Amino acid sequence: MRRSLKEIADVVQARLVGDGSVAITGIASVASARSGDLVFEEDPKNVGEALASNASAVITTESESSGKSGKPLLVSSEPRLAFARAARLLSETRTAEAGIHATAVLDLSARLGKGVAVAAHVSIAKDVVIGDGTHVGPGCSIGEGVVIGSYCELVGNVFIYPGAVLGSRVIVHAGAVLGSDGFGYVRDAKTGRYEKFPQVGRLEIGDDVEIGANSTVDRGALDVTRIGRGTKIDNLVHVGHNVLVGEDVVIAAQTGLSGSAVLEDGVVVAGQVGIADHVRIESGAILGAQCGVPSKKVIRGKGIVFWGTPARPIREYLKELAVLARLAKKG
Repeated sequence: MRRSLKEIADVVQARLVGDGSVAITGIASVASARSGDLVFEEDPKNVGEALASNASAVITTESESSGKSGKPLLVSSEPRLAFARAARLLSETRTAEAGIHATAVLDLSARLGKGVAVAAHVSIAKDVVIGDGTHVGPGCSIGEGVVIGSYCELVGNVFIYPGAVLGSRVIVHAGAVLGSDGFGYVRDAKTGRYEKFPQVGRLEIGDDVEIGANSTVDRGALDVTRIGRGTKIDNLVHVGHNVLVGEDVVIAAQTGLSGSAVLEDGVVVAGQVGIADHVRIESGAILGAQCGVPSKKVIRGKGIVFWGTPARPIREYLKELAVLARLAKKG
């Protein structure tokens, strides 16, 4: 998509320095940039390299934009954020062509909005509702009564179980499974055998959520599993039944959330974290990589990093490691 630098400046709310008519056709790193590309640089030591690159324009900070440059600039206090917004603007029209592929199978009761694209080998069941501009990629299966908002992107081979509700502008990457049964069983003390506990609840996913490849999100057992607006879930993440995830939460790869865990708004979860059942992670807490949170524990402390198993504030964790190191030397 071709955009003028002035258009981009207006959208990302950056100050334009230089020729606003310059055409931008893509984004790139400084090293790989070509004519027509937009790059960003927030490190003062590397701004000169960005200005000397083949890029047509540079996003940088106010402090680094002073002085003369032959390149037009977009000046922003947050160059990385401005770059991300510019990238989204430049890709807006790179969507699939609206229409239904000949190999797709749709129930006659399904309702599709304007500009919906349904790719090859898609299955759409009874009473499905899909909003305007949504793209359903190849091999997707959408169960009965599913509601999908506008301008969503189901990349491919996404399976959505019956009754799930997705908001608008949701991105679901290949192989994700949404609304599957939770892992709930009741043991018969006499026989030692396990019987399945009912998994008949709902899954609700808010606007602007992104779910990574091969991730799974279970529906509630009797109530609801909910993923809040703006939350970003990486690849290979599992979210168990009855989990409540707030807004603007970030969850990195290979993390597992057990049933009925609660993550409040703004929580950050690093990779390979294990969160047991009925845990509550309060707003703004940060869980470091590979830490573990035992059942029913409450983690609180906005901006505080927790580490280890059981998870505790990183300063406490590092002190414990130092003590163990000293003891090992004495031994």
